[in-house]
Amino acid sequence: MWSLRRAMGPEPLRGRCLLRWLGLKVCRRSTLVFALLWFGSWVFLNGLVFVHRTILSDYCTDDKSKKILQRVCEEYREGALTGDLCEDLCVSGQVEYRRCLYYENGKKVIEARWRGTPVVLKSKLENFSSYESLGLLEYQDPAEELSPLDVVFYATLEIRNSLGLDISGNASLPPLWGQKLREHGRTYSRAELASLWSLLQQEEYTFLRVLQDLSRHLAKVLGSCGHFYAVEYLSAGHAWDQNIFSLEEVSAGPWTARDMVHRIALSFLDMAWRFDNDFSHRLHLCDIKPENFAIRKDLTVVAIDVDMAFFEPKMRDILEQNCTNDDDCNFFDCISKCNMKTNKCSSKRRNSNLQVICEKIFRPWFSPTLLGAKAGLPLQVDLQRVVQECVKTVGGEDEEQDRAVQKRLLDLLTGLLHQGTSSEHWGEGGEDGEGIHPHSS
Repeated sequence: MWSLRRAMGPEPLRGRCLLRWLGLKVCRRSTLVFALLWFGSWVFLNGLVFVHRTILSDYCTDDKSKKILQRVCEEYREGALTGDLCEDLCVSGQVEYRRCLYYENGKKVIEARWRGTPVVLKSKLENFSSYESLGLLEYQDPAEELSPLDVVFYATLEIRNSLGLDISGNASLPPLWGQKLREHGRTYSRAELASLWSLLQQEEYTFLRVLQDLSRHLAKVLGSCGHFYAVEYLSAGHAWDQNIFSLEEVSAGPWTARDMVHRIALSFLDMAWRFDNDFSHRLHLCDIKPENFAIRKDLTVVAIDVDMAFFEPKMRDILEQNCTNDDDCNFFDCISKCNMKTNKCSSKRRNSNLQVICEKIFRPWFSPTLLGAKAGLPLQVDLQRVVQECVKTVGGEDEEQDRAVQKRLLDLLTGLLHQGTSSEHWGEGGEDGEGIHPHSS
């Protein structure tokens, strides 16, 4: 009997141990599965939050755009802001919303029609309250009003800070709201001052408003309401369109498509020359791409996005940074050179506006692929050669060579323009059927 118990005794014990071991293993597996599910859910939920904050929150929708304009009108009716656009936007309904063009990091760009004229409404920040208030208003008695001299003084300081220029004289305060605010000797209300201050904090607005009467190559500011300002609506360029501009959107009179291309190219050259010579300081464009330019109906090239445009003094401050190699001295399209002895970038820009225009606009525009059979014509071959030379020219360091290349480009494009007046339309028949094809990509 005892021998039987001894023989059978260990079996239940081993069974219990086996069950305990299996239970522990199942428990560990369950814990691992639960942990993986929890981690996966955490990643998924955080991914949704990230998508919502970075993509959906910045998604350009009509509903959100209309609500933003409604808030502007509410603040106008409350007397918090004003402008020559407000009455038509908020009362008479003569500003008609069309669509949202762009919305990222608070910057809002909206297409509208103002009294039947297409315009673009812009603001760097979505809300009026997001702009810093004029500090003087916080300490001033609400019953008091600033004199025009005070307004000119504080506006001049802000413009100088924004553009990096030493501006003096009454011309420093541009006509911000039309004739009503230009009346000599009148005082300014708190709403007018707050609106003016929100506009002056937007570098692009200040830039366009101050310079629009000095250059035909800058978009015109037509009016404003609070922190939103309206600029002329123009036919903008497209990176996906190898012709850059949609030529069929421009009513250019009797010109052929080929004439239009050469006239636009000549306008690019004129813009580059004038930005180098028309102002007291050279104007640098540090973000040259098709989307940042547009053309008027007379084919004048216009810079419509100048957030990355700087006069020489400010350009030098931007470039003069610490560095370990030349790549550290690249500020978008404006590049400098690293001094390895001092580990400081040179404050002088190495390349030029013309050089970048040749690289990003002219080289793809006058490529043999686009020109087709006409790429073999003598003037076209010469033009391609000079464009390549222009790309390689260090215009910022050798200004004389830069001017020589610009002169050769001018002569070649003028010659092609004269040659084109007696030739057939590109892409409108002809023996080879080649040429400019709007919207080809």
